[in-house]
Amino acid sequence: MSRRITQKELRNDTASVLGAAEQGEEIIVTRNGTPIARLMPLVDESPFASTDKLKQSAVGLPRVDFRRFREDLAEAIDWDWRDPYERRND
Repeated sequence: MSRRITQKELRNDTASVLGAAEQGEEIIVTRNGTPIARLMPLVDESPFASTDKLKQSAVGLPRVDFRRFREDLAEAIDWDWRDPYERRND
């Protein structure tokens, strides 16, 4: 449920309004009775996942046979080192 406040209330009591939004409350700001803005807490937008989230996402996945995995890599990857700055006529 969201709380409605006037533009004047937002101006006069910004700190407590932002504090309420920070605590999870959604606040609709009105001007002359018309809703003009919505204040709400930001969702964590970090591109990084916590260790717990990562572990949880792996639940139920098949186990990896690392010996087989390395064999597959050895077949698929060309291990010959090449100087990236060497000019070639490829």
